Amino acid sequence: MNRHLPAAVAVVALLACAAAAPKPHHEASHDDASHDDASMGPRPVKLSGYLQGPTLDGKTILGPPPAADSPQGKADRAEFEVTRALQGSARWKTAIQDNDLWGGGAVRRFACAMGVGLGPRTTPATYRLLQRVELDVRTVGTPAKDYYDRKRPLIGNDAPVCVPREEWMKTNASYPSGHAMTAWSWALILTELAPDKADPLLTVGRESGDSRVICGVHFISDVEAGRTLGAAMVARLHADPAFTADLARAKRELAHTKARPEGCGG
Repeated sequence: MNRHLPAAVAVVALLACAAAAPKPHHEASHDDASHDDASMGPRPVKLSGYLQGPTLDGKTILGPPPAADSPQGKADRAEFEVTRALQGSARWKTAIQDNDLWGGGAVRRFACAMGVGLGPRTTPATYRLLQRVELDVRTVGTPAKDYYDRKRPLIGNDAPVCVPREEWMKTNASYPSGHAMTAWSWALILTELAPDKADPLLTVGRESGDSRVICGVHFISDVEAGRTLGAAMVARLHADPAFTADLARAKRELAHTKARPEGCGG
């Protein structure tokens, strides 16, 4: 059991062990839709990422996913089974929000952690930077997905998942997790922009990756691979002049914005 997932999951895992003993096309985002829509998917935008072509070789950086019959592969599958017990919980609802990279739900979580109302109207330069980075995630992550072609944990069963089951899930591979890669990349970049908010921002970045396991759409090793490749990509982005210029622009913007986040709860 991964130590980052909720304590409730660990309890369920212990009970479960005791009982057992004798490729969609993606575009980027807008923020004016409700994150309660579990089917929230990519929205068309006229943007491109910063990185073009084979800038990083994700399959070489990551290596292959664990074999299904290896200890890690078996642990991946066991964690999928155990986390189905979270269906309908508050953590499940957060996972649905984290799924929404393109309608504003996931960004709102980072906004609450940062204490700034991030969005296309309140912080357009920062929001545009995040959108472009999400497109870079596809450029860098998709070749590794296609090469290793790992099936998602929800394939071949009817276990509950936090998003609607769709046909593209049968062909869009599981390793690495693009959502986890995006969330960790955003967390690193926003931490650079607001270092005094590093702890909450990085916590949201980590939790957003964990949400992919809780949702039932990725294995934990997919999430870990997404974080690794996301960190590599952010390091590489710092050598791109357009990215560093936009990063500086976003830092200036955030220094002057008075917008506060909404929908952060108590």
